[in-house]
Amino acid sequence: MTPLSARRRYMLVSLLTWLPPGLMMAPMVLLMTERGLSISQVGAVMAVYSAVSVALELPTGGLADVVGRRVVLSASAAFTAAGLSLMVVADSFLLFAVGAVLKGAARALSSGPAEAWYVDTLHTLEGPDADLKPGLSRGHAMESVALCGGTLAGGLVPPVVPGGLAVPPAMGAGAAVLLLVVALFALPEPPHARRGLGEVLRAVPTTVVTGLRMALLDVVLRRLMPIAAVFGVALVAVELLTPVRLAALTGQAETGATAYAFVAAIGFAASALGSALAPRIAVLLGGSVGGSGSGTVRGSAGGAAGGAAAGTVGGSVRGAAAGIVVTALSLAALAATAGLTGAAGLVSAGLAYAGMFTGLSINALLLSELTHLRVTAAERATMTSVSSMSLQAGAGLANLGLASLALGLGTAGAWWPAAALVLASALLLVRLPALQPSVLASQPDGLRPV
Repeated sequence: MTPLSARRRYMLVSLLTWLPPGLMMAPMVLLMTERGLSISQVGAVMAVYSAVSVALELPTGGLADVVGRRVVLSASAAFTAAGLSLMVVADSFLLFAVGAVLKGAARALSSGPAEAWYVDTLHTLEGPDADLKPGLSRGHAMESVALCGGTLAGGLVPPVVPGGLAVPPAMGAGAAVLLLVVALFALPEPPHARRGLGEVLRAVPTTVVTGLRMALLDVVLRRLMPIAAVFGVALVAVELLTPVRLAALTGQAETGATAYAFVAAIGFAASALGSALAPRIAVLLGGSVGGSGSGTVRGSAGGAAGGAAAGTVGGSVRGAAAGIVVTALSLAALAATAGLTGAAGLVSAGLAYAGMFTGLSINALLLSELTHLRVTAAERATMTSVSSMSLQAGAGLANLGLASLALGLGTAGAWWPAAALVLASALLLVRLPALQPSVLASQPDGLRPV
């Protein structure tokens, strides 16, 4: 396998992983209500999904680091296919809840293994000096393309294709089956020691504990993880309140939902653009590995460290900070234009949404690179899961806090504090310590702080 082949396979897997959620975004609630569920039951089903995905996030990340990326990604595809197939025929709360359990498990299993597979494979092919940004950029862009195209298809197909709202989950199940085939036959696992079942069961919790200790004790990671939580707040700020805002602008819930589908698609397209631009922005703001800037990166003996060797990543740090600023300004623009009505309100919301998701994707990609530079292959998927869990924790708190603010102060009253919090998170990147591989990553027990 060549680096180009590995990149293309990673891009394909990223596309197929996120296409099913994209297809389900627009019709999911309507499908459940059409089948007889009340709004409160729909909320309960979504809560089941969130609870399962959060509960399994770290164990599945540890599992990917222990048994391999391909096995876990294949299991994710199988759970996705099963969950969406069940949604095609479900006609009761219980069946939809079981589908939510399957989809929640799939979401947790998919968090990290594909990206970890690509980074490990590239290190195997090119050594620890490999530049991660180009491949990660394309993979993240394909995720956004899948969400954008899937959201549009999920909203436009049901009215014109026999089967109506059941068609998108059927399409998503088909994409998941294709992902399963790709994962099994097109993702050769980088060499690792074979382990028995007992050893695997003992190793997973140990790996999870090590990942959590690294996130808490490592001087770099404990700055990066809170940024992920803040971005969870930013996502909820728009995903929770924008549909309400658009419904008010268009005059009714149905037209508001249609408008939101298009605005969300614009956001995902902007996210793909941001992911594609992130490496160039890092170069523009200080250079990629080997340029000028702060934050030295050193490979460890034997190539164990998951990052580039000697060089600098100051441009990546400054690029991530720039993404935070763009996101905060876009949220502030949403708040400032909350009083506009008619076409002006719709256009301003679309532009702000595009700006926000551009900034989010720039930041997400470059922070992902910085995280990979700090860990080894033994904790890579686990640390990705820790980051995802931080984002979901921030989102969970925001669901409670921002809803209360919006009820008391209106949408602008919730968006302004969210914008301020996002902007303040840029301070965590000021004078970021040197990005050589963590001492913790080289310690078997993961106990030593740096």
